[in-house]
Amino acid sequence: MAGGYTPPALVAAVSNAGALGSIGAGYLSADQIREVGRAVRQQTDRPFALNLFIPTESLPPDPALVQAWLDRLAPYHDQFGLPAPALPPQIAEPFDEQWAAVMDVRPAAFSFTFGRLPEDLAREAQRRDILVFGTATTSAEAQVLEEDEVDAIVLQGREAGGHRGTFLGTIEESQVPTLELIQQAHANVRRPLIASGGLMTAQDIRRALAAEATWAQLGTAFLITDEAGTAPGARRALQQLTNHNTALIRAYSGRAARGIVNAFVRETQDLVPLPYPYQNALTRPLRTAARLAHPEYLSLWAGEGVAQARPLPVETLLRDLGQAIQGEYGTGSHLEAGRE
Repeated sequence: MAGGYTPPALVAAVSNAGALGSIGAGYLSADQIREVGRAVRQQTDRPFALNLFIPTESLPPDPALVQAWLDRLAPYHDQFGLPAPALPPQIAEPFDEQWAAVMDVRPAAFSFTFGRLPEDLAREAQRRDILVFGTATTSAEAQVLEEDEVDAIVLQGREAGGHRGTFLGTIEESQVPTLELIQQAHANVRRPLIASGGLMTAQDIRRALAAEATWAQLGTAFLITDEAGTAPGARRALQQLTNHNTALIRAYSGRAARGIVNAFVRETQDLVPLPYPYQNALTRPLRTAARLAHPEYLSLWAGEGVAQARPLPVETLLRDLGQAIQGEYGTGSHLEAGRE
């Protein structure tokens, strides 16, 4: 849930309620990661996690395609009083600097997506007593992560909101429903499995645990909680949903991500996106400008269960979920606020 959705108040509230709050830090600079880590620790003495994106190798995009996007984005920039669109000199935060900040923050757990964490970094984290969680969208990816000796594997099912963590095969091949993915991975790996994707209710969590998941990771369920960093316009848009109106979208970042189809997605569907992270960097000013009151131009990442999200305090949400599953699985210890 990178992009401002997991402010310190949300992360701390989740941890204080007995689950594992997680900082979505993929877009944060090293200094911002340290600042957010300090802010979380000021609000909780409980464990929390931190998530980063593994750098994606991409060739520079075709200049003609870049120009096509600059032309398409120009009217939106004019509408919001923004400078003319342009690719920034730095298209993503330097991962080595982000990693150094993670080691300074020293969260209880570090999770990553979009690939594999280099072995030396994984061992460095584990030497510091930081649990390492990798993200898999197929059983084959889960097996690779087990070979890398991660401590647990987040299984991102088809229903999950946000960017797909696929790093082997195609996005289409990774569209495995959450429960089916748990069963496939459980048959092939022995590491603890964290179910993620479409988990909104206690019944969803029970099904995931019954399918042999060790923990349940929720993201979309927290989008409109009181403590979430979701912008007011996005909150209103999400609360007005009456069905599971989500799809895989590439227009905002260049990488497939599940979210709400809105005006920007429809109006740019004829253009091939630039590769990630170039497209993400190019659309960032528009997304930032749209946060307050224009959700039709904002990336609204959400899972298939988004219509079930509730506007309430985190403590109430986790208390309700924990009480509902307590009879079979103990208290809320199987819950984690996840990355999307």
